[in-house]
Amino acid sequence: MTHEAIIVGGGQSGLATAYYLLRAGVDTLVLDDQPQAGGAWQHVWPSMTLFSTAEFSNLPGWPMPAYDGFPNAEHVVNYLSAYEQRYSIPVERPVQVRRVSAEGQVFKIDSPNRSYAAQHVVGATGTWSAPFIPTYPGTYSGTQWHASTYPGIESFRGSTVAVVGAANSAAQIAAELTAVADVTWYTRHQPRWMPDDIDGRELFRRNRLRALAIQRGEADPGADSNLGDIVMLPEVLKARNSGRLKATPLFSSLDEVQADHLIWCTGFRPALKPFRGTEGIHYVGYGDWVGPGAATITGVGPYAKAAARTIAEALGKKVK
Repeated sequence: MTHEAIIVGGGQSGLATAYYLLRAGVDTLVLDDQPQAGGAWQHVWPSMTLFSTAEFSNLPGWPMPAYDGFPNAEHVVNYLSAYEQRYSIPVERPVQVRRVSAEGQVFKIDSPNRSYAAQHVVGATGTWSAPFIPTYPGTYSGTQWHASTYPGIESFRGSTVAVVGAANSAAQIAAELTAVADVTWYTRHQPRWMPDDIDGRELFRRNRLRALAIQRGEADPGADSNLGDIVMLPEVLKARNSGRLKATPLFSSLDEVQADHLIWCTGFRPALKPFRGTEGIHYVGYGDWVGPGAATITGVGPYAKAAARTIAEALGKKVK
């Protein structure tokens, strides 16, 4: 069977795109490598939350249920799962897509157990499965982690910890660890704190205005990073203001790191391995690589709709 569209990835970007495709009457299948709904939010560290309140954290069509404060991962996972069910989005899981290739006018999608075929393919694999760790000279004999594998504070209680990175993940992890461990926070430059009153609501507004300006061919008003790199969540603000969260210039060799644990908060790359060398893929999500705010729950909607519209029009259908 050849589907009209197959979406690779069942997280927020894949679900948003499926929502628009299904409303247009496009025969759509989502392939997800996770055992259950929730995307990467199933794997974040225990204290991680959204930057926005629930009313500013919505996928197309259905608001996120109310939450007191910034929603935690469990709340987000439950929302994504309920969203999938609400719109009867057809998802097969777990399916590990190994390769997407073009064979004439059809794409072939290969997994270890079977192959699929589609007229159109959407890449919505995100970045969480592609953590980036830079290379440094020297050796380090302690335990290394990445933000994607950071399990929460209990594993570090009473230890010495080096945290590397100058953005949100590093600040959040370093901040909470200062309560239970001796932390050295390494950064390439002095931390660029956002104003204390900036959270995801303002960032969403700015990203939306920026995306609209770019679409109209107007001058780019600038990324939200112009405000700084670190959103002042309550724990981060408390740790900074108390003096517990201080930056140390980044080391030049791993030989300089004297800590029991080394946590790399050095970002991610788009998880594009299955699509490499294949043209004609529609990409949704992946942060600013696709567009301003494209990796956020609220911000992904316009990009999902644009991809769905292109696919639907090629099939003689219309996105509503």
